[in-house]
Amino acid sequence: MNELAEWDSFYLIVGGAAGALIGLQFVAMTLIASRPNAASSADAGAAFATPTIVHFVEAFLIAAFVRMPWRNESSAAAMCGIVGVIGAVYTVIVARRMVIQTSYEPVFEDWLFHAILPLIAYMIIVISAIEVSSYERGSLFGVGAATLLLLLTGIHNSWDAVTWNIFADTGKSDGTPERKETDDREPEPA
Repeated sequence: MNELAEWDSFYLIVGGAAGALIGLQFVAMTLIASRPNAASSADAGAAFATPTIVHFVEAFLIAAFVRMPWRNESSAAAMCGIVGVIGAVYTVIVARRMVIQTSYEPVFEDWLFHAILPLIAYMIIVISAIEVSSYERGSLFGVGAATLLLLLTGIHNSWDAVTWNIFADTGKSDGTPERKETDDREPEPA
């Protein structure tokens, strides 16, 4: 249990960041949803937006579980293991949703940040939870690294979603909106 106490500051920072990012993600998605010509669909949201919130929530939960005053590390490990299993199963569901949705054709970066890296993070959490009694220090580093990976993956996915939604309607990479003329007349001179 002494090893766990040394991680208090790390999980305080990670948990606080995860909580703040959950709020910011809701604000960003609300602003995107209120845009007049927002390109969106429910199946793409289930594949790309919702998992970001789930990763932030799971990082937040792990930070909370590790900071709880457990009597022994096996209780914290069990809770983290449950979070890891749920996250791994959910990531497989997300990968299936990515294939099924028709709003957007995922590229390698999407597969990497929405399926591969989160699955790796959750599997590290599960393995670390199983191995905590044999390799306590290594397991704590595994859970810490995986939690940080979930947080960084979520940040990437949030930024990716916001920028895609900003530039999707224009079709231009410089971000300037296309001018839509209502008629073909030349503007009158001033």
